[in-house]
Amino acid sequence: MTKLNIGVVGQGGRGIGMMATLAAMEDVHISAICDIRPECMKKGNEYLMENHGYTAKEYLDFHDLVDDKDVDAVFVPSAWENHVPTALYAMRQGKRVATEVGGACDLNDCWDLVRTSEQTGIPFMMAENCCYDVCEQTLLHMTRQGLFGELVYCTGGYEHCLQDEIGNGDRTGHYRQRHYLNRCCDNYPTHELGPIAKLLDINNGNRFLSLTSTSTKAVGLHDYWMRTRPEGDPLRTARVNQGDVITTVIKCARGENIVLVLDTTLPRPYSRNFRVQGTRGLWMEDKGVGPEWSDSSMIHLDGVQKEGEWASFAPYRDDAGFNPLWDWYRREGIRGGHGGMDYLVLRAFVESVKEDKLPPIDVYDAAAWMAITALSEQSIAQGSAPVAVPDFTSGGWLTVKPHGAARYDL
Repeated sequence: MTKLNIGVVGQGGRGIGMMATLAAMEDVHISAICDIRPECMKKGNEYLMENHGYTAKEYLDFHDLVDDKDVDAVFVPSAWENHVPTALYAMRQGKRVATEVGGACDLNDCWDLVRTSEQTGIPFMMAENCCYDVCEQTLLHMTRQGLFGELVYCTGGYEHCLQDEIGNGDRTGHYRQRHYLNRCCDNYPTHELGPIAKLLDINNGNRFLSLTSTSTKAVGLHDYWMRTRPEGDPLRTARVNQGDVITTVIKCARGENIVLVLDTTLPRPYSRNFRVQGTRGLWMEDKGVGPEWSDSSMIHLDGVQKEGEWASFAPYRDDAGFNPLWDWYRREGIRGGHGGMDYLVLRAFVESVKEDKLPPIDVYDAAAWMAITALSEQSIAQGSAPVAVPDFTSGGWLTVKPHGAARYDL
């Protein structure tokens, strides 16, 4: 079996976790790892030796990892602001690359990704795992079978109390803290927006036209630091720019509206607050990730349920006809993190590289989704003014392409 040699840039908690999922694939070899912190690379190689009997080359600079002749493709689960520079360099060196999720710091980053991929002919992929979760996959197939009729309205959110993670970033080295101190935007839109964009055929007969974004005041982190930090700690008097709840409304070319909510600095349980509504039905969730949570999802289909009544989504979620990928996955054995969706998105990247085909989440998808962060920041700064969303396809979205039949196609 020919193995794909992958270099992994970023050896923090998420980096090692995703590397572990890749390394467990029989046709993948982790040939190199990179991090600015040697102690993190040590942990990564300790994991590889303990679980797979080998170690990877270590690099402090991502340029050196990309230049390594033994690296066939690059995966980037590092800090948000490092995704684009690493991806651009990899494509310019002729190597396929995928990054973890995260919004763009600047709109030019999105254009740079698109233009570099077009100029080099090297595909880029965003590893948005939520596109492969069990409910999102079921909804994708149900929508394409017409069970919700014509879609009109979708909502989603990243609603997740991260007070500890963000609040202690200065102690742990976690990059999110510097974003919250200095920016105000929907900094993490793609978990909810990615699946919605696929449902609404964004860049494939539809596109985002404009958005408005609104922020609440920022008091959650201050309250957390006042409770947890000693007198004299500079964070007790630090100014936080990031509002506690960010609401973004996106208008689409076909007339649909999307509402996104970022809510990460107030106490709350996890939710992606997903809703899909069309002329013949409605699906909603209020919590959860992975199959163990999805019984909280409810559905109403016109003519199926009685008027005004909800039904459990579980029978649809578990029906092979509505979710062929997860039917295969259950039989093969669910594996990897986040209820199994991490494995599916990484497998999609690996197979797209090995088969030299376009990835299911391509550079145009990534640019459109990542741009929401920079554009929401602009809208908030201008008093929630409407902001146009660029057409990164340069008109390509007008040409409708048939949905593929391959296992990981979206």
